[in-house]
Amino acid sequence: MDPFKVHILGCGSALPTLQHYASSQVVELREKLFMIDCGEGTQIQLRRCHIHFSRITAVFISHLHGDHCFGIPGMISTFGMTGRTAPLHIYAPAAYEPVLNQTLDFFCQGLEFKVVFHPVVTKEQTIIYEDRGLTVESIPLEHRIECCGYLFKEKPTLPHIRRDMIDFYHIPVSQINNIKAGADWITEEGEKIPNSMLTAPAKAPRSYAYCSDSRYMKNLHKIVKGVSTLYHESTYATEDEDRAHLYWHSTSRQAATVAKDASVGKLVLGHFSARYQNEEKILEEAKEVFPNTLLSKEGMTIDV
Repeated sequence: MDPFKVHILGCGSALPTLQHYASSQVVELREKLFMIDCGEGTQIQLRRCHIHFSRITAVFISHLHGDHCFGIPGMISTFGMTGRTAPLHIYAPAAYEPVLNQTLDFFCQGLEFKVVFHPVVTKEQTIIYEDRGLTVESIPLEHRIECCGYLFKEKPTLPHIRRDMIDFYHIPVSQINNIKAGADWITEEGEKIPNSMLTAPAKAPRSYAYCSDSRYMKNLHKIVKGVSTLYHESTYATEDEDRAHLYWHSTSRQAATVAKDASVGKLVLGHFSARYQNEEKILEEAKEVFPNTLLSKEGMTIDV
């Protein structure tokens, strides 16, 4: 199967630390790169992770707090200096459009590529991007300001042809697409060969859900049900649950509860508060609820 990976560029929360960069990730699928959030320092992390700037097709911004979008002006400016010509698509809450336009007018005049803005309605779950192999849906979240996550879903592929059976029954190449689409085969003797003997099932489509800053949502599991990999903010440990509620964030145990209720494949924690010197306690509390949990870390690549 084609690679479906997530590159962690930054997994810290708002206050800068020497441990973590601000939020940013790159999703890689079928040789396309999609950025999610773009905090300060994202360009440096792209360099460190050897990710080519020019291959980034689109940027998806979860909300308009600075640790999720302050890196955009500098990155666009760099794209201009490196000779980019392909359009850059930015998906974000509608309120970002005038800010983006002012930024482009002031700092990024003379670009040789278009910056195309797509307003996202954060309170609705809807498909906002689609190509031949992928859809991206918005995930409504609950934060102090408009905020949404993003659900990347691979489209189902056709069954695999069993070459041994095709050769055995001398089926012409012209019929391969019909068989992939579900057709049976009738031999010259009139024998019907069922499609199930001629094909092998395609692997199940993979999916990745990015749930940015949000309070615990007891119904969120319905939206991310069965995803291969769930990234869920886990700013605080359980001992700081009151603080999490006050600032519209989640604890790692709450993130793990979403993962458990949604029966996801694995859970990735991130957006760690600067108050913790390490996140082992956050990880341990999550694993008590959902064992297949890991901490995100700058430079990490996750196979979805």
